[in-house]
Amino acid sequence: MAALGWLTPRRRSATARSVLAGEASAEAARKSSQELEDLAYEAPDVSVEEPEFPVLGDDKAAAFFDLDNTVMQGAALFHFGRGLYKRRFFETRDLARFAWQQAWFRLAGVEDPEHMQDARDSALSIVKGHRVSELMSIGEEIYDEYMAERIWPGTRALAQAHLDAGQKVWLVTAAPVEIATVIARRLGLTGALGTVAESVDGVYTGKLVGEPLHGPAKAEAVRALAAAEGLDLSRCAAYSDSHNDIPMLSLVGHPYAINPDTKLRKHARTFDWRLRDYRTARKAAKVGIPAAAGVGAVAGGTAAAIALHRRRR
Repeated sequence: MAALGWLTPRRRSATARSVLAGEASAEAARKSSQELEDLAYEAPDVSVEEPEFPVLGDDKAAAFFDLDNTVMQGAALFHFGRGLYKRRFFETRDLARFAWQQAWFRLAGVEDPEHMQDARDSALSIVKGHRVSELMSIGEEIYDEYMAERIWPGTRALAQAHLDAGQKVWLVTAAPVEIATVIARRLGLTGALGTVAESVDGVYTGKLVGEPLHGPAKAEAVRALAAAEGLDLSRCAAYSDSHNDIPMLSLVGHPYAINPDTKLRKHARTFDWRLRDYRTARKAAKVGIPAAAGVGAVAGGTAAAIALHRRRR
């Protein structure tokens, strides 16, 4: 998958590579969204109480959702890695590493830069030489096998509230743009901004365009997409679990901390951002979040990954 690897050491300001990654992701997202608009989507049976926000019919507003631990329990890249292992893209020792990294991420609830760098390098080497169309097709299967049951119902309801208001909804993730696009389409969203891997004649080269869509690069992608779509960022919303996404959250007029890590929770409280945690029965102290976006249950992704590794030993 294009950029199956993502996170690089954390940086707080945008660099030329961040801007390049953001612009490349925005361009890829706009192209993929044209295809998604042609596909029918049957909305889930979710009864959302009419909130004050989002504003019905505001075509200058949109919503941007981080993926890992915000929309999906765990990391999309690790679930994808399990699917590739099942299809013999790599060996058992690689699966063990994926399982450990996923378990750490699920239990700690935060990203480890060394894990993410390792995942990035491994993934790029795995997909090098494969066709983009092949990985897209496999991504559809892996979504059904490992990802569909790990979508947070509460976050899904928030996204649906924006869709019901006539607004576009985008995933924004360091995961490969192809995988992110599959997930966005399955959820009935507008499209996805993700890490873009270089391909020549439809074949992955093993290199990235710019850098992984992480931290400041996400903010640059949102900024570029908003400019291309004619959006007013002060009327837009963004949702994330990670303090790494504070640059993206700070761009919009309606930032939300979803399942926040410690640093983001503290920042959100300081700046009076809205909070929602679906990992426990706690309810946000803030107002303006649809009541139907209730508490989601934690799936057994970590246990499944570890159990799979043990069966292979």
